[in-house]
Amino acid sequence: MSEQSVPSFDSAKYRQVLGHFPTGVTVVTSMHEAAPVGMAIGSFASLSLDPPQLLFCPGMSSSTWPKIEAAGEFCVNILAEDQEDVCRVFASKTPDKFAGIGWKRSGNGSPIIDGVLAYIDCTVADVVESGDHFIVIGAVRDLEVRHEGGPLLFFRGGYGRYAM
Repeated sequence: MSEQSVPSFDSAKYRQVLGHFPTGVTVVTSMHEAAPVGMAIGSFASLSLDPPQLLFCPGMSSSTWPKIEAAGEFCVNILAEDQEDVCRVFASKTPDKFAGIGWKRSGNGSPIIDGVLAYIDCTVADVVESGDHFIVIGAVRDLEVRHEGGPLLFFRGGYGRYAM
């Protein structure tokens, strides 16, 4: 990195400023050796309409991402405003994140968590390394709105709800 490209701020300031951008909260799930696996993801976006693609960004230190990558398919679960507890479980290092969490299999076999607003079933189309994260591009195979509630949001270090 050249001197001109060295940032004039530290990681704490970066987090503080970016924390002012509200993000939706998702849980990305898959099956690994016949067991469900999942991880909370805030870095998620629609990428392309034609073909339908999305992206999410797991950290390189994640122990769950390699299991999802090995499966080659995943389901993005868009959390509802009353699912903060679900998010906290999937953001933790708890070994069995599905203990006490209801779910059923999607068309590709990945878990759809009970109570989510919507889900998007995907196959892994590409993975790009960038910084301390991977950028995972998913080819959308199926998707559905499960109910018309409000989303769980993350803003300035805490969880919140969207008020209309």
